Amino acid sequence: MSAPVFSTLGCRLNAYESEAMRELSQGIDNLVVVNTCAVTAEAVRKAKQEIRKLRRENPDATLIVTGCAAQTEPETFAAMPEVSRVIGNAEKMQPATWDALKVPDLIGQTERVQVDDIMSVKETAGHLIDGFGRHRAYVQVQNGCDHRCTFCIIPYGRGNSRSVPAGVVVEQIRRLVDKGFREVVLTGVDLTSWGADLPMEPHLGDLVQRILRLVPDLERLRISSIDSIEADPALMEAIGGEARLMPHLHLSLQHGDDLILKRMKRRHLRDDAIRFCEEARRLRPGIVFGADIIAGFPTETEAHFESSLKLVEDCGLTFLHVFPYSRRQGTPAARMPQVPGPAIRERAARLRAAGDAALLRHLQAEVGQTHRVLIERPRMGRTEQFTEVHFAADQPEGQIVTATIAAHDGATLLA
Repeated sequence: MSAPVFSTLGCRLNAYESEAMRELSQGIDNLVVVNTCAVTAEAVRKAKQEIRKLRRENPDATLIVTGCAAQTEPETFAAMPEVSRVIGNAEKMQPATWDALKVPDLIGQTERVQVDDIMSVKETAGHLIDGFGRHRAYVQVQNGCDHRCTFCIIPYGRGNSRSVPAGVVVEQIRRLVDKGFREVVLTGVDLTSWGADLPMEPHLGDLVQRILRLVPDLERLRISSIDSIEADPALMEAIGGEARLMPHLHLSLQHGDDLILKRMKRRHLRDDAIRFCEEARRLRPGIVFGADIIAGFPTETEAHFESSLKLVEDCGLTFLHVFPYSRRQGTPAARMPQVPGPAIRERAARLRAAGDAALLRHLQAEVGQTHRVLIERPRMGRTEQFTEVHFAADQPEGQIVTATIAAHDGATLLA
């Protein structure tokens, strides 16, 4: 019996869910699963390309397409002759979906397209795996999004925001620590909305503080991408006072110009982003920031773009994720006046160059510093700020070692 083949595209949450599906699908022979992303039109194109490749490599397999692109445009994938079944984001996390594939007599009785209204889903999936990753565990605490940014299709793939109760999260992290994980990363689609649908409406900061208080043996806790305007007082308190909360935040900023931010239907303005970074840096000297920024959003002028370019310096950003704007049918931004493709690509390149320069400044400042590095591979690990470090000799995988930074190579630190 051959093990199922999984291909995961897109975000960490997708990767987490692929691991859950891998467990749920145990016992199904000759299975291929493509877990798609819908964040850009390019992501959908890559999903189709991956499906065709995997069908060529596995001509007799049951090939299932799931994930956000399958949820938002199931008919696109159902029309592909390479695809056996299309399964929605809610259905993919239900044991019954996979149980039906384990019984040959039931396979023909189930629909080829199983994609229900994701907006009707009110709870997170009951099937939670105990993290994934060899040495750093990722834990899903939230799914979906209640916001409707004009460029984003993801709420239609993930549904509305829903939270995993704090007690469930704490128990899962305890199990991970017992298994030897030294670092845990909290993940979600809109992480700072965690708790709004739970009794008493707790905030993400409350969850962070509860984890650190109730799991004292957890050495390092990280939080993934957050919306800085929704950072609550308890989270800021944890940033300033909890050494085990790692000094690295990835911010969903998207742009640096107020008019474009309003057209994106974001909830913050430029000054809000700058003020947040200044306050976090005051509370936690040495904290570093990554950020998502879109280049070439509809109606963006050169002056608007310059505001984004300047935001890299004004916020003191270190790690940039630059997204050339990609038109997504079904979003309000798709109906706005579009920026020409060559201008989008040129602006994205300039933003990436600014990001490279910011990273170089960070690397130069780290030379001579001492860090506690989590070893992910024999000669590679990451600092508390998530900066990659390469070693000249093998280190113990999964351990946290103290290392002095000797140099850098322009992209990583050398110890």
